Amino acid sequence: MNRQPIYQISARQIFLLAFASALIAVGATALLLNLDKLWPPTANNGVALAESAPAPVNISDPSTVSDEQNSIDVYKAISPGVAFINTTSYQQGFWGDVQEGKGNGSGSVIDTNGNILTNYHVIEGAQKVTVSFGGDKTYPASVVGGDPDTDLAIIKLDNPPPNLTVISLGDSDKLVVGQKVLAIGNPFGLDRTLTTGVISGLQRPIRSRATSTSPSRPIDAAIQTDASINPGNSGGPLLDKFGKMIGINSQILSPAGGSVGVGFAVPSNTAKRIIPQLLQFGEVRRPKLGASLPSVDDLRQRGYRVPVESGLLVLQVQPGGSAERAGLRSVGADGTIGDILVSAEGQKLGDLDDLYRLLDKKQIGDTVNFEVYRAGRTVTVPIKLLGATPTTRPTRRALQ
Repeated sequence: MNRQPIYQISARQIFLLAFASALIAVGATALLLNLDKLWPPTANNGVALAESAPAPVNISDPSTVSDEQNSIDVYKAISPGVAFINTTSYQQGFWGDVQEGKGNGSGSVIDTNGNILTNYHVIEGAQKVTVSFGGDKTYPASVVGGDPDTDLAIIKLDNPPPNLTVISLGDSDKLVVGQKVLAIGNPFGLDRTLTTGVISGLQRPIRSRATSTSPSRPIDAAIQTDASINPGNSGGPLLDKFGKMIGINSQILSPAGGSVGVGFAVPSNTAKRIIPQLLQFGEVRRPKLGASLPSVDDLRQRGYRVPVESGLLVLQVQPGGSAERAGLRSVGADGTIGDILVSAEGQKLGDLDDLYRLLDKKQIGDTVNFEVYRAGRTVTVPIKLLGATPTTRPTRRALQ
C-alpha cells in the first residue's frame, strides 16, 4: 500500500512561521500606506498640475515673433481653458414668490479633474452653476470652496470632458511694471474676449467685499493693469506673454461702471497659497488670535487716553484662543488697561489690516513673537497661532 507522507510541524516551527507571517503582513501594510510617497498623486492635486504644467507648446518664443503674433499664439493656446461661468440663485420674494437671480463670470481650468479657479464674488450665493467653453455645450458644476478674504473660489465640473486645457500658474513675485499682459474672459457675456495691456503697478492695496460672516480685509500686493477688464471678466486669467497665469482678474476702478484702464488682479502666488486649502477643506483655515483688538488710533479719536502712539489694545480675549493661552491681558473689569500689541516680527501694528497681512502669511501652529506694551514697559510675548476655537464667539467686529 502506498502511503502519502504526513509532515508534522513542531511547536517551534509553528512559532517561527507565525512570526514570519506577521513580518510579511506588517511590511505589506507599510508598503500600501507609503504608496503615495513612491508614486505621489497628481490627479487630485490641482496646484501641482497647474504649477508644473509647462508653457503651451503652441506659443512661439516671444522674442522671435511680432507682438501681434504673440497675442494670437497666447489666445489660441489658452482660451480653450478659460471657462464661461453662469450662476443662478433663488430667493423668496415679499409675496412668497420665488425670485431668480442670474450672474456670470470667468474662470481658469487648473487641473484635468475639472477644477476651475474663479472669484468668490462670481459664485457667492449661487445655487446652480453651469460652465461653457465656447459654443452651446454647457456643463453642470458644483462649488468646491471659496475664500471671501482673497476673493478666490474653486468650482468643479460634475462630468469633466476629456483633454481639458490646463492653465499653468506663473510666478507673480517676478513681475515688473511695464511688462506685457493679456486678459481673457467673458465681459458682458461676450465669451472668450482677449484684451492686452501692461502691468501699470504692483503691490496695490485692494479690499475684499464684506460678507455677513467676514469683514472687508486687504488683498495684499494686487496687480494693477490697463488691459480692459469689465463685468464678466471677473475670475478670468491675467497672463504673461508666455501664456502663464500671473493673476486672477478681480476688480476695476470705475466711476461709471465700465473699464477706464485701471483694473486689479489677485496675484498668482496668493492663489498658490489658497488653492490647496480650498481643495482640501472647502475654505481657508487661517490662524486667529482670539481677541477683540481695537486700534489705539481709533481709541484716541474717540477721546480715550492711551499710553502709546499706535498699536492694538487687547480689549477682550476668547476662552481657549491663542491670546488667552499666551497669557495676554485684556482690559480689566475695573478699567485697568490691557496689553497693547505694538509690533510683530518687526512689523508695526497700527490697525487690523496690519494684523491681517501678518496672519495671512502664517499657518496654524506657527509661533509669532509679539512686542507688547504692558504696565509701562515693552515685553516680548511668543504666541502660538491657533485656528478658530469652538468657544469663540464673534461678539465684536474687531474680533481676530
